[in-house]
Amino acid sequence: MEENKKLVTILVPAYNEQEVLHLLYERLVKLMDSNSKYDFEVLLVNDGSKDNTLQIMQELREKDKRFCYLNLSRNYGKETAMIAGLDYCKGDAVVIIDADLQDPPELIPEMIKYWEEGYDDVYAKRKSREGETWLKKFTSKMYYKVLQSFTRIEIQKDTGDFRLLDRRCVEALKAIRESQRYTKGLFSWIGYNKKEILYDRDPRAAGQTKWNYAKLIDLSIDGITSFTTSPLRWSAIFGILVSIIGFIYMIYIIIKTIVTGVDVPGYASLMVVTLFLGGIQLIFLGVIGEYLGRAFNEGKHRPLYFIDRYNEEKETNENLNK
Repeated sequence: MEENKKLVTILVPAYNEQEVLHLLYERLVKLMDSNSKYDFEVLLVNDGSKDNTLQIMQELREKDKRFCYLNLSRNYGKETAMIAGLDYCKGDAVVIIDADLQDPPELIPEMIKYWEEGYDDVYAKRKSREGETWLKKFTSKMYYKVLQSFTRIEIQKDTGDFRLLDRRCVEALKAIRESQRYTKGLFSWIGYNKKEILYDRDPRAAGQTKWNYAKLIDLSIDGITSFTTSPLRWSAIFGILVSIIGFIYMIYIIIKTIVTGVDVPGYASLMVVTLFLGGIQLIFLGVIGEYLGRAFNEGKHRPLYFIDRYNEEKETNENLNK
């Protein structure tokens, strides 16, 4: 009697990726056909694309039933698209990979090998980042240094979402229903037995990146505010230091006036100090506002997403409250 094969789900979040989906299909089919020891499911998550991404997903579904698609009701962002895919995937293990083919699908068999050896989270670390500017590489490096200095959790550097997750890692991530998600940090936060593999990242196979610096800054802020309250603490410490310096300077002025009888007013210096302190206060209010805004959003307890359809079937309201 033939032993039941393990099911591996390949999760692909996509937004306006019509140029690469057929290329992705060809490489995934080749990969799945050459690894007959496992059953495969490809779950394509359409994150409210405005091009023909959904239509192509439907065509791939008709061509090969191993390909499934999940159509979100609108564009929620990649972080939410990933948790939606994790909610619907069926595999004993799940491989998350971008549609743009910068992360080679041919690395998946090696991930599966380490998974079979007992690792729960097999993540791919980039040796090189072809197609990225030096500015992006530099800002990424500095960001991870800052984030790591703020948090006690070991944050994985030079890694994206390309990884294999065991089912228990998937269930752990599904249990975390934060609305403003920073999944790269959550991979580290949940723990479990991890394994790093190195690879060279390729340029995009086609199309254009959907990430601009505004979105990257927004994601960076989510990363910092999700995993540490250190900015609030440093704001308080800096405020105390400024207050101490101001108090010492005040004592100095009083003593100088009493001893010398000279009081030298200075409009320019007064304006500089006022503007400096006002700017610092606004920055700290902004830091507080970021945390307060997160608490406000989480306190509403809204569903993370709504599904328009899963494969050929429209989702009913009972299944939408995820």
